[in-house]
Amino acid sequence: MRLLTTLSLLLLAAAAGCGSSSEAPAPAAPTVDLRITVWPQGEGRSTGKKYTLRCNPAGGTLPNGRRACERLLALRAAFAPVPRDTACTEIFGGPHQALVTGTFRGRTVKARFQRTDGCQISRWDKHRFLFPGAPTGAS
Repeated sequence: MRLLTTLSLLLLAAAAGCGSSSEAPAPAAPTVDLRITVWPQGEGRSTGKKYTLRCNPAGGTLPNGRRACERLLALRAAFAPVPRDTACTEIFGGPHQALVTGTFRGRTVKARFQRTDGCQISRWDKHRFLFPGAPTGAS
């Protein structure tokens, strides 16, 4: 019994010493690391405006990056495409296009945005805070 108690105390002492390293933990990788290109008149018809966005910590060239991080991380199904079987209104919202590439919560992102129908306009508007100076709603 005494041997069991001694072994238990030794194990507890060893466990208490684990993780007490004086080294600082490595910084966490950004939860968001994106490159954003916006073409006001459509890709190939205008020069793309380029931005970057990093979160955790917030940074990059996108205006209001901290707020953009908060909004992006709060989105449900960020960057999800419009499902193929969705009926969309036939309304043209303008030639504006955008491309977002990089990583979001550890996953690779390559998402194209346009305003060619009601579904695409809605998707654009959901992510609009990533596209500075770009329109919202139907034009």
